[in-house]
Amino acid sequence: MGLGSNWGQVLEVLEQIIPVYDKVNSFISLGKDLEFRQRGIKNRVNKKNNILDAGSGFGNMSKTAMNLCENELQVTLYDPLKPMLKNTSRLFTKTPSLACGVFEHIPFKDENFDAVLCGYSLRDAISLRIAISEVHRVLKKGGRFVIVDLGKPDDPLIRAGVSFYLRVILPIIALVAGGRLGLKFAALYDTYKLWPQNAQLKSLLLEKFSRVEFDTGMMGGAVIVAAYK
Repeated sequence: MGLGSNWGQVLEVLEQIIPVYDKVNSFISLGKDLEFRQRGIKNRVNKKNNILDAGSGFGNMSKTAMNLCENELQVTLYDPLKPMLKNTSRLFTKTPSLACGVFEHIPFKDENFDAVLCGYSLRDAISLRIAISEVHRVLKKGGRFVIVDLGKPDDPLIRAGVSFYLRVILPIIALVAGGRLGLKFAALYDTYKLWPQNAQLKSLLLEKFSRVEFDTGMMGGAVIVAAYK
């Protein structure tokens, strides 16, 4: 599971949509993106924690965590796109530590972080199983892996509805919110097709983690997950 050979194409699209990335994401999530990030992070990231924001983009997940923890966190933003990392100043008054790379080769020592956060990014892994293994490796014992992302409902009828939204409705909303660049968000559906169903994602996490708390929103079209090492 994962993007495999499609990864390069998706990365190219992500770089192109940087100017409208946050605005369009808020619109296509129907304004729920912040709420879901807060639900995932609350009571799972604590003051003084050392956290890795993996697939960080501008750092929205870690900024949410900083707000919930009164800025008392040690944060590293980690993303494959250097232009994303260069735009972190829009969220942080003091730039966190920055590192560039992919999920499958996280350049940090074993048991280094209290929490790893993935906000709408794990879906873009080249190999989902390897990415999960790498996150598990860099987490301390008792560490938390927090995932907020699109969900693929197990119920086939609801899954068809979510797919219809992503394939047909989302490009229209993205066009209105982001202009011509917004049309490139149609590529999101291609990543969704390769994303596991909700029950499959939970099972995959349980291959490495001792416990998984799995919550959903938007009738299963969004997942809020915490996996404990």
